[in-house]
Amino acid sequence: MKIEQFEDKGLAHFSYAILSECAREIVLIDPARDPQPYYDYAQAHDARIVSVIETHPHADFVSSHLEIARHTGAVIRVSQLLGADYPHQAFDEGQSFTVGKLTFRALNTPGHSPDSISVVVSREGQDVAVFTGDTLFIGDVGRPDLREKAGNLTARREELARQLYHSLHDKLMPLADNVLVYPAHGAGSLCGKALSGASSSTIADEKFGNPMLRNLSEEEFVQELLRDQPFIPKYFGYDVALNKAGAPDYAPSVQQVPRLAAGTALAAGVLVVDTRPVAEFKQGHVNGALNIQQGGKFETWLGSIVGPEEAFYLVAADEATLENLIRKTVKIGYEALIRGGLIGSPSSEATLPQLDVEQFRQHPEQYTIVDIRNATEHRDEPLFAGSLNIPLPELRERAREIPTGKPIVVHCAGGYRSAAGSSIVADALPGTEVLDLGEAVKSFPSVLAHH
Repeated sequence: MKIEQFEDKGLAHFSYAILSECAREIVLIDPARDPQPYYDYAQAHDARIVSVIETHPHADFVSSHLEIARHTGAVIRVSQLLGADYPHQAFDEGQSFTVGKLTFRALNTPGHSPDSISVVVSREGQDVAVFTGDTLFIGDVGRPDLREKAGNLTARREELARQLYHSLHDKLMPLADNVLVYPAHGAGSLCGKALSGASSSTIADEKFGNPMLRNLSEEEFVQELLRDQPFIPKYFGYDVALNKAGAPDYAPSVQQVPRLAAGTALAAGVLVVDTRPVAEFKQGHVNGALNIQQGGKFETWLGSIVGPEEAFYLVAADEATLENLIRKTVKIGYEALIRGGLIGSPSSEATLPQLDVEQFRQHPEQYTIVDIRNATEHRDEPLFAGSLNIPLPELRERAREIPTGKPIVVHCAGGYRSAAGSSIVADALPGTEVLDLGEAVKSFPSVLAHH
């Protein structure tokens, strides 16, 4: 038996291939949108993919389960509670299947979603590993607030939090201490709040080191779990529905995006997502463009700022970047929203002024300061007294709450978000001077440090 972990760093997503060496057969768990790495793995091991298991309909990325099943003949297994729209076999508690000497059995572990399962793999009667999806992470547990309005089954966050408590205590913690734990996400995922940087663990290590598995009553667990969860990106409900239906094939989805010639006239009223570095963007861009810079978390921020019903143009600095960003966009199922991708801004009519950081440092009271970090960041590490907190994912809807009597300075924690934020505010409040503190924010100590 071989377990291969595949990591998508941008989405902090883990997927798995479990190879039965005697049978030369592979079971995949929670595959990413691009199926090619799994085909390559199968080819390298002279094995075939016989089953794809989805632990739940994912909110944060689009899975290739349907594409892989169509191309390989593999059986898709999911909980019957998912109400999947594609051909599948129900895989719920009490059900198992074998591949060579390996047995795969399902545990219903609701909590992150009502239809979550965990998959226990055993060899010759001994449990070896459990694939926990978004139920149990390394150092954390899944968030219970993503399925109040999405999916076949919906449930209130309090109810799901209680279900998660029982899934952890009644289903996962009773497994043997040496059982390996393989989750669907690592540090940086928005499917939990404090995930470890490790990529696997054991039941014993999680019982010992996971703060959510310490000796909490059900009430204490629910309260702690519901406190300070991160924001829910706009695209999450859309991806749950897309995964329930089964997504179109990856390569044609990448190819269908129109690549426009430089200088193509853009349709009026269509959003422009300009991914060029902030310095280039400030020097000239299309009026109303949003500056979501290319970077590690591009797809998460795109899907947090732009809704799944909005068409947009995608502007990149060069061809390689454009192709990379189209692929990232496809990972969250947004390819059909792209009206066209183009290299270089078709217009430089709009500009953003540079902030005089020293002038701002000496007289912060002369500016309206907008902190676009998450509410917990703003609360736990306040940077400027009297700043207005509007988190970036809410900024397009709430920018008009910002008073316009003084120049506006937008800041985040490191500069990446404030580039997007200042472009949103400048578009929403024409005629107001909007300035981006950018990376200079790192040179300002927390207000708490002054005490």
